Amino acid sequence: MGLLGILVGLGLLVLFAFRGWSVLLLAPFAALVAAWFGGEPLLANLTQVFMVNAAGFLAQFFPIFLLGAVFGKLMDDSGAVTSVAGFMAKRLGERRVILAVVLAGAMVTYGGVSLFVAFFVIVPMARSLFRAAAIPRRLIPAAIVLGTSTFTMSALPGTPSIQNAIPMPFFGTTPFAAPGLGIIASLIICGAGLWWLHRAEGAARRAGEGYGEDVEDGTEHAVDDELVREHATTAREFDPAEIRHGRRSEASAPVVSAILPLAVVVAVNLAMSLLVLPRLDVSYLSEQRFGETSLAAVAGVWSVSVALGAAIVTTIILNWTRLPSLRQTMDAGANASVLPALSVASLVGFGAVIAALPAFATVRDWVLAIEGGPLVSLAVATNILAALTGSASGGLTIALDALGPTYVELAARTGIDLSLMHRVAVIGSGTLDILPHNGAVVSLLAICGLTHRDSYLDIVMVGIVTSLVALVAVIALGSALGSF
Repeated sequence: MGLLGILVGLGLLVLFAFRGWSVLLLAPFAALVAAWFGGEPLLANLTQVFMVNAAGFLAQFFPIFLLGAVFGKLMDDSGAVTSVAGFMAKRLGERRVILAVVLAGAMVTYGGVSLFVAFFVIVPMARSLFRAAAIPRRLIPAAIVLGTSTFTMSALPGTPSIQNAIPMPFFGTTPFAAPGLGIIASLIICGAGLWWLHRAEGAARRAGEGYGEDVEDGTEHAVDDELVREHATTAREFDPAEIRHGRRSEASAPVVSAILPLAVVVAVNLAMSLLVLPRLDVSYLSEQRFGETSLAAVAGVWSVSVALGAAIVTTIILNWTRLPSLRQTMDAGANASVLPALSVASLVGFGAVIAALPAFATVRDWVLAIEGGPLVSLAVATNILAALTGSASGGLTIALDALGPTYVELAARTGIDLSLMHRVAVIGSGTLDILPHNGAVVSLLAICGLTHRDSYLDIVMVGIVTSLVALVAVIALGSALGSF
């Protein structure tokens, strides 16, 4: 009955989340259903397992949600994101429209701008460029997914994404874990994705397919759509409802003022991870008032938080005159972080209840018994859980909460570098999470005024297939050569 309860709980979560029900309600309800099937005490599971683990996730990662959303909103309202997108479009021109859209998305998201902020700025630019170049608009979502939701989220070393931060406390790693393998994976994803998009463009031109019939801008509809909002806040770290709050500058920021904050995120993150924190005396962390923890458990979150904080200060200083309502902008950014953080925390609480059930031992044994070794089983676990939850961060946290200590032991026993474990886990979480019910996919299609039938095949090819190929390459190279 316990195993049946796990399946029923997961089924309820996936089914009703796809229909737009709030994860804040679904996650505890589905967890209690699973506990009831297993004959476990319901109230104890709710207050001592679900809530404790959800609160633990917030305590650990909320600073990244908060600072990332505030930074993204400042970059949006100052006109910096628009300036970066326009710069890439001008530099690359009409002949390399697809590359311009991909690189614009990659630059802003690798620099720490929230995904949905990037969506709302890059989609109008992409529509204009694709229309001028007579490229089918159905390819716009795939181009944006490739630039914003693949290699800059999971593979590129130092990315400040929440997905890259989650494994750090479990494995004691930094945001730059396995940098060489991460760069190789990024090149595979980006190169293969661009190849597919250019192939699709060429096929469309040979068939005489142009841009297609334009539709009304879906931005306002996406902001107001409650179904889109529920999907979006589970998948990423920014609440789309806050996009229209604050006040946008009427003028775009100069290119230097727009790009410098993005560079600050990368530079400060690198300096904190490799130079500053390793030299600090943090023996006080072993005291009870600081949770009796270690630098390895907090260094990653500290590095990303300081980097985002420095970027926020830089953005305000460089764009002071282009932030007409600074308080409202920062308030909107702060508010935009709350619902996504609570949604992912609820998924974590659900996973904790499932992992605490006696029947979960059967699931754990099945995962660990997958042929190919710990790296393969870890990749499978993160893929499956991200697919079921429709959230890379939620699926990754559930997997590591349940199996993280086991994989640390396996790594020590088999000689696998934990940095390699980190990179495999993150890339694995960013593959099958891009299924049709994923919040980022649903939101992007709504903003573009397109449907799954129009664009989802190309999204699969650039978002799922390329990431799976890169994941296989990382596992193969890591197994043969170790982490580098």
